[in-house]
Amino acid sequence: MRLAAKGLTALLSVITVGVALSLVPLPAFAGDDGNSKNVTEDEIVRALAPPPKKPLTRGLSVGPQADPVPNAAETKLIQSVRGRATRSLSSTEREEIATVAKDKPNIDLEITFDYNSADISAKSLPSVQALGRALTSPDLKGSTFVVAGHTDAAGGEAYNQDLSERRADSIKRYLVEKYSIAATDLVTVGYGKSKLKDPSQPMAEVNRRVQVVNMENKTTASK
Repeated sequence: MRLAAKGLTALLSVITVGVALSLVPLPAFAGDDGNSKNVTEDEIVRALAPPPKKPLTRGLSVGPQADPVPNAAETKLIQSVRGRATRSLSSTEREEIATVAKDKPNIDLEITFDYNSADISAKSLPSVQALGRALTSPDLKGSTFVVAGHTDAAGGEAYNQDLSERRADSIKRYLVEKYSIAATDLVTVGYGKSKLKDPSQPMAEVNRRVQVVNMENKTTASK
């Protein structure tokens, strides 16, 4: 009887421990909470900071310098769209911005939105807030940034173009209202479904995003 009692006691102990363990929250792994793609303020600053300019050396013969004409053209383009309403940009201007942006410091924050909406998803708010802090940091303050909205492939071209513009405007409005960033320093543009991040999965969430590009640093350009 004593042996049977001991065996029953041991069995009950095992069951009790098992139940207790089942009630203890398991540690969260990267990706479990949907926030694994959020980035930090420092990561954004490093990605958007303009590269350091090489010092000029006197008395040395060097090769041909970079043609200043493209820079002048870029500056003219950016100045022409600063302060413009997103919807006022022509398809040609949108493509010109995309071409210039390819060679500029940029980051894809993968700021996502609710389906068929311009509302920033709750899981992306930390990234938007990090963006606001980064754009007001001493390293980036004074630059002009392009905020480009993108959608997935669901729906027609006209609908997606409008949605992407509203998403870019949503980010701009948040940054202006919450971080007092000058509206003219944020150029918003929409690309609809024309520039999918993952063409192999055209309906994937990663395609519903906003990209940020540092187009011009007025502080360093004026020196």
